[in-house]
Amino acid sequence: MPIITLTSDWSKDDFYVGAVKGSIYSAVNLVNVVDITHNILPFNIAQAAFVLSNSYKYFPKGSVHIIGVKSESDSENKYLAVKYNDQFFLSADNGIFSLLFKDKAELIYKINIENEITTFPTLSVLVKPACSLVQNADLELVGEKVSDYKRYVPYRATIDDSQISGRIIYVDSFMNAITNVSSELFYRIGQERQFSIFVQSNKYLINKINKTYQETSQGELLALFNSANLLEIAINGGNLAQLLNIDTNSTIRINFYNKKV
Repeated sequence: MPIITLTSDWSKDDFYVGAVKGSIYSAVNLVNVVDITHNILPFNIAQAAFVLSNSYKYFPKGSVHIIGVKSESDSENKYLAVKYNDQFFLSADNGIFSLLFKDKAELIYKINIENEITTFPTLSVLVKPACSLVQNADLELVGEKVSDYKRYVPYRATIDDSQISGRIIYVDSFMNAITNVSSELFYRIGQERQFSIFVQSNKYLINKINKTYQETSQGELLALFNSANLLEIAINGGNLAQLLNIDTNSTIRINFYNKKV
């Protein structure tokens, strides 16, 4: 059965979710509508990109992903349908595609807008082409081909020979903090040296990478590489973000020392 997913900042309790799902089911007889999340912070395309980029790769080829975050129309906004890794993504051209994909999308089409754009463009603009794609998978039916989309530069960790400076890019539902430091970067710069991870300031320090949360005692600070291969900071059984006042503006610093581990 074909799949359409929804990612939005609407909150699952609003009528928006039901309206979009009802419109899809009315247009397509056999389709599975999957909620990835409706808990994105309002207008936060970086958070939406992080969640969707770590979710879509597990869906089958041909899946269609509707992104209802910061989708309001303005004089510069286009609405795009793009193909990447044999899946389709529909959103306002608000910079999210450059945050979502590592490389440029294979195909980019500007969606034809047949009716007036309403205050609910996910419904009035994106649902129809999504339904068309899930039945036909032909981008030419939804609009005209364009060369590119709006680009934002994602936050990247800065490095030198003995230090990585990163930042928190996502706080999950357990209040664990996920950073922009990948395992590849950590081990490439670290070269098996001893290290200290400083969270927020010199007050909070970690000098071990866990494989599981339970390797550290209950209530203690820990670091591990998660399923996305990103450095995650947590408290075993605790609420890290609240206790340490951490959010997506918070920073971490990793110092490496000459002595081998």
